[in-house]
Amino acid sequence: MIKIQKLNSDLTQLMKQAWEIREKNFSPLIEFDIPQDTMTVSLTGSYCSLDCAHCGGYYLKEMNTIDEARKKLSLDHHTSWLVSGGCDQFGAVQFNEGMEFIKEARQRSKKINMHVGLIAQEQIAKIVSLVDCVSFDFVVDDETIKEVYGLKRTASDYIETYKSLRAAVKVVPHICIGLKGGEIQGEYEALKVLKELGLDELVFIIFIPTPGTRYADRTPLALEKVVEVLAKARIEFPDIPIHLGCMRPTGKLRAEIDYYGVQCGVNKIVNPTRYGIKKAEDLGLDIKYGRECCVL
Repeated sequence: MIKIQKLNSDLTQLMKQAWEIREKNFSPLIEFDIPQDTMTVSLTGSYCSLDCAHCGGYYLKEMNTIDEARKKLSLDHHTSWLVSGGCDQFGAVQFNEGMEFIKEARQRSKKINMHVGLIAQEQIAKIVSLVDCVSFDFVVDDETIKEVYGLKRTASDYIETYKSLRAAVKVVPHICIGLKGGEIQGEYEALKVLKELGLDELVFIIFIPTPGTRYADRTPLALEKVVEVLAKARIEFPDIPIHLGCMRPTGKLRAEIDYYGVQCGVNKIVNPTRYGIKKAEDLGLDIKYGRECCVL
């Protein structure tokens, strides 16, 4: 049994404000997604030319390669695919090699969510008819972009790519809280920019110190910092669905994030802990369970 950490009065008041805004703008329903009907596919296997400080290809290893997915396709029970891959030196996922395979999956009525990175306009045109959604990591802090990704790109590249994607397809921005090695740097600016650009829904993921990466020895983000971002996001976006995505720390911190995330007014949580579920019940929310990626 985990003893949930109590938060200070300022944060408690902030959460109260966030919860009241949620109650005013949404029905008393929360969705908990356990995405067992979504297959994950990496178009590059475990390879990524960037070797990002927070990932280092670690999470690509857990995904199906194109060959593995092709073998499963005829017997595949999944109703959707999350298609991603490592980035090239410019921060884009190169998907040309997998285009025909994605088309085949589409012909078999699979819903497709793609991570595409900083792709060019001509590449966006190629995926418009193939995807139901694009998940886009939204970063507007130049120092974070340089340190984490090692890219010679800037915030303007992320903003322009987001704008181009939004003009063509459904795109859901993802903000990683604590991306810069467990520090808060650029998250609030990202919210400010998104408010100016517009969005239909928002996904938060949370930094995890991951073995074998340059950030492996970093300290996980303090619970208070996560809660503050979630509560302020709800206040800034009163009628926009906000989700807690699958990338979150494990153990006690995950349980506490879920618990307080519900109280901050999020609309969905992927792979929730029982503490998040219990909090939703205590707050009188109706619970719906989903079986796919949270943006589908």
